[in-house]
Amino acid sequence: MKIYVPLDSAAKALGACDVAATIRSEAATRGLDVEIIRNGTRGMIWLEPLVEVETPEGRVGYGAVDVADVPALLDGKLASLGLVDDLDWMKGQTRLTFQRCGVIDPLSLSDYEAHGGLAGLRRAIAMTAAEVVDEVTTSGLRGRGGAGFPTGIKWNTVLGAKADQKYIVCNADEGDSGTFADRMIMEGDPFTLIEGMVIAGLAVEATRGYVYLRSEYPDAIDVMEEAVRIARAAGVLGADVLGSGRAFDMEIRVGAGAYVCGEETSLLNSLEGKRGVVRAKPPLPALEGFLGKPTVVNNVISLATVPVILEKGAQHYAEFGLGRSKGTIPIQIAGNVKFGGLYETAFGMPLGDLVDKVAGGTLSGRPVKAVQVGGPLGAYMPREKFDTPFGYEEFDGQGGLIGHAGLVVFDDSADMRGMARFAMEFCAVESCGKCTPCRIGAVRGVETIDRIGQGDGAAVALLEDLCETMKDGSLCALGGFTPYPVLSALRAFPEDFNMVREAAE
Repeated sequence: MKIYVPLDSAAKALGACDVAATIRSEAATRGLDVEIIRNGTRGMIWLEPLVEVETPEGRVGYGAVDVADVPALLDGKLASLGLVDDLDWMKGQTRLTFQRCGVIDPLSLSDYEAHGGLAGLRRAIAMTAAEVVDEVTTSGLRGRGGAGFPTGIKWNTVLGAKADQKYIVCNADEGDSGTFADRMIMEGDPFTLIEGMVIAGLAVEATRGYVYLRSEYPDAIDVMEEAVRIARAAGVLGADVLGSGRAFDMEIRVGAGAYVCGEETSLLNSLEGKRGVVRAKPPLPALEGFLGKPTVVNNVISLATVPVILEKGAQHYAEFGLGRSKGTIPIQIAGNVKFGGLYETAFGMPLGDLVDKVAGGTLSGRPVKAVQVGGPLGAYMPREKFDTPFGYEEFDGQGGLIGHAGLVVFDDSADMRGMARFAMEFCAVESCGKCTPCRIGAVRGVETIDRIGQGDGAAVALLEDLCETMKDGSLCALGGFTPYPVLSALRAFPEDFNMVREAAE
C-alpha cells in the first residue's frame, strides 16, 4: 500500500510529520506493508494534512487527517474525500507549472521523468540557443516576480551580449505576504526549477547558475540542495548536460532575510557578498549583472514554467490566457477565506470569481471588504472592481498590479487607514536607504496618515502628493509601489480615513 503524506512546510506546520510517523508505527504494529511517500502539497491548505492512498482507481484523499484518525484510515473506515483529481478545487484548474506538485516524490528523478520531466530539456538540447529564446518569446511568458516583463526579451538581450561568462540567477527570495508558490515548487517539484535553469543557461550560453533562496525557508533549502546533488550525479548538471557536450552547473545561496533583496539588483549585490542595496539602472543586469557579467534574473515560477513550454511548444502555452497575459498564473489565496491555497488557472478569471467561488468567501462569514493583490505593495481592490479580469494590463487599468499573484482577503471589519499606515511603515523598515523618496518618504507617510487620523483633512492632499513623489522618484519598486496600497485604500475607503475626524466633530 502506498500512502502519500506531504512534506510541504504548510502541511508540516499542521501536523503532517506526526501523522506520517503514526502511520509508520501503526502499520508496523499491524504487520502491514506500507510505503509512505512524502510528496509536496496539492495546494488545498485547508485540507492539510491531506493524506492520499493509492488505489486501482486512483489516489483517494483524506483530510484534514489527525493522528487520532490513523487507525480508522488503516482500517478503511475513515471517511474519504474521493479521488483527489476529481475534487472541485483540482478539476477547475489548468495545471501546467504545478502539474507534478503534490503528485510525485520531490526527490525522485525517475518519478519526475515518468511524469514528463526532462522532456523540455532534451528538446532544448536539440535546438540552437536562438531557437530556444524564440520559443520562450513566442510563448508570451512574462516575469512572475512583479513587473511582468517578457521573459524572452530579457533572454534575448543576454544572448546578444558578448562576454566570457554569463549567469542565470533565480530570485527565490519570496517575501510578499500571502505568497507561497515559489516555496511550494521548491519543496514539491524542485527538478522543474533546475530543468528550467538549465534550459535558460543553454538559451543564453550561460554555464553557471545560482538560486538566491530566503533563509526563512529551511525545508526548501534542504530539498533544493539535495535535488541539485541528485541532478549533478545524474548528469543533468555539470560539464556534459545529458551527454550534450554543453555545460551548466548551479548552486543554492541563502539570503539573510532582507525584503529589499527581492529586487533584482539588490539581490545581485547580496549574492556578491555586498550590502543589499539597489543599483541604479542603467546598466541593466542583462548586460552588467552578477560580477559585472550578463545575467538572466528570473523568478522561480518563470523558470519553473520554461520546461512545460519547451515540452509542449510555445503555441500550446500561448493558447491559454487573456490579451498580452499568456499562459497560466498560480494564484495564492490567503487571509480571511474559507479555502486558502494555490490555484493555477489561465489568465482572465475575474477577481470576484476567485474570491467568492474559488476561495468560498470569508471564513468569518462577514462580507468581503477588500482584496490586496500582489503582496504588501499591492493595491486594495474593493468589490466594485471584482469584475476585473486577472491580467497584467487589466489590473494596471484599475490602479492595481498582479505582482507575485498573492491574494489576501479582508472582511468588513478591516481598518483601511490602518492598512495604509502599515504599508508606509513596512516601506520605512525595509528600505535599503539608498534613495530619498523611499527612505524619507515612507517615514513622512506614516506621520501624514496619523495626521489624517487625528482629523487633519488638509493632510489628505499632502499624502497624495507624497505618494506621487515616491512613485516617480524611487529607485526601485519598494518605494515606487508602496503608494499602491496607500492610495487605493484612501480612494476606495475614504470613510475609514475620516472616522476620527467625524467623531471629533
